[in-house]
Amino acid sequence: MSGLTFAYGTNGLSDHRLGEALHLLAEHGYTGVALTLDHAHLDPLADDLAVRVRAVRRELEAHGLAVAVETGGRFVLDPARKHEPTLLHDAAGRDRRLALLHTAIDVAAELGSDVVHLWSGRTPAGTPSALAWSRLVAGVADLLTHAERSGVTLAVEPEPGMLLDRLAGFRRLRQELGEHPRLGLTYDLGHGVCLEDAPVADGILAMADVLRHVQIEDMRRGVHEHLPFGEGELDLPAALSALHDIDYRGLVAVELPRHGHTAHTMVPQAIAALRAADREVARR
Repeated sequence: MSGLTFAYGTNGLSDHRLGEALHLLAEHGYTGVALTLDHAHLDPLADDLAVRVRAVRRELEAHGLAVAVETGGRFVLDPARKHEPTLLHDAAGRDRRLALLHTAIDVAAELGSDVVHLWSGRTPAGTPSALAWSRLVAGVADLLTHAERSGVTLAVEPEPGMLLDRLAGFRRLRQELGEHPRLGLTYDLGHGVCLEDAPVADGILAMADVLRHVQIEDMRRGVHEHLPFGEGELDLPAALSALHDIDYRGLVAVELPRHGHTAHTMVPQAIAALRAADREVARR
């Protein structure tokens, strides 16, 4: 059919060197990559980051891959605390996360990407939810100034277990930030299965005006476990049909971060499932 840009997240390719991962994706027909900044691939804390970014841009161009920059590396800032510190922490921790996200915006601009993905993080122990929310709003407001200057859009992801965990939370954030045009949504469709009350396709249609990045995998209701297609409850044809209906132009990026050891089989299996679902949409 397609018109959709099928991509794969590098957090599910951490056992591959980045150059080899990009080659694998292009070989199997992907036209995009969701690039997680992390020590395994493009380390945002590397002294020679600028040199590495230029090299990655050349590889992306050689393979014809569009790119979105993701910032969900598990231990990129703290080797002992997964996904921490976040925008919800006190000043010292918050500043470290802000610095990482500012770097991500710069990297995206250098790579020719207009999307940087991020999430809120979990509310720190002992922190009132109202204080955590105010820190999130202030942090995203800071980032939006940099994003606007750089021509980049922030795509915030509702994540199970985090302060901002549902689509309604994203709408609230966007309203409190004045419907800023550089603030968009990352919708992980598996998370939609896991947490949202409405079907995933309905969520896509409802968020069409702000949807800037899509992550996709299978999942079961109430269980936050990223699964290969066919092992959960996601109606894949319905989801792709909704993306076609809204003329979605961003990446549709497979998100299987715990399947890196089987990426050599997951990469072809995932795009085969996406193509089969897309053909079913076309037949309908």
